[in-house]
Amino acid sequence: MNIFEKLEAGISSLSAEETESIAAEIAASLPEEAILELNGDLGSGKTTFVKGLAKAWNIQELVTSPTFNIFNVYDGSRRLLHMDAYRLTSKESVLEELMLEDFASPPFCLAIEWPENSPAIPWPTTCALRFSIQADHSRTIQLESEKS
Repeated sequence: MNIFEKLEAGISSLSAEETESIAAEIAASLPEEAILELNGDLGSGKTTFVKGLAKAWNIQELVTSPTFNIFNVYDGSRRLLHMDAYRLTSKESVLEELMLEDFASPPFCLAIEWPENSPAIPWPTTCALRFSIQADHSRTIQLESEKS
């Protein structure tokens, strides 16, 4: 069973390390150009997941939530653009203001937290993941849709 088949049912994570490991497995299966929508409540593991992508792609920089600067760019064996649209309130012309296309040089992966707040991006979504917190404080990562 491949990682996306597992994600259809949902994968449980009991720790940050497990979430990063799941992300690393997904990172190995993503196409060169990938757009990930990361949906879920605050504290559900979205940024931890992005840290796992970064480790898988040999990114040495400390990965942090880009809540206040909207997106961060990391370079390793692949370029990772980490966007947090939590604070965005207006979708109109925000993409031009962010100059996101200037940083999206192939190959890259764009991981978007709070995608429902983000402007329409000019690339198709590869997959959307739902992060949720369970009663026992574990996290579940589930595929919402696979589009490529």
